[in-house]
Amino acid sequence: MAEDLNIVWGTKQEQYENLLPQVKALISYERDMVANLGNVAAALKEQFDWLWVGFYLVKDSELVLGPFQGPVACTRIQKGRGVCGAAWEQAKTLIVPDVEQFPGHIACSSASRSEIVVPVIRDAEVVGVLDVDSVEPGAFDEVDQRFLEEIVGMLRI
Repeated sequence: MAEDLNIVWGTKQEQYENLLPQVKALISYERDMVANLGNVAAALKEQFDWLWVGFYLVKDSELVLGPFQGPVACTRIQKGRGVCGAAWEQAKTLIVPDVEQFPGHIACSSASRSEIVVPVIRDAEVVGVLDVDSVEPGAFDEVDQRFLEEIVGMLRI
């Protein structure tokens, strides 16, 4: 596959259904984790034009910034802090329609209005999270959760 995405517009589900096989093709033959995380973040950012898309990886008992697309970000997050730390602690996807209403939200960017964080779980342990921020309130829903969890499941971390 060429390293160009075939971007389609339509419903959110149609966009994901078009993107999924492309992401799979991008990462299926590459063994390097950083390369794959970078390409997944870029593909999601390009398709949906969200404010920020990236990964945090668990290192030495904290989340450390990994490959991402968007404005500069917080570098380290403690377990339980903010949406990323809460998703790590709870080992479940968190959808936050209004980040201002989330207790302890970490504002890496003042432009962020809503967020979804999907944990990357391997051998029953959270090894990282996919974090996505939007400038639109209420931008994420169960469709995003289902497809982002599927994409995260494809990754070898």
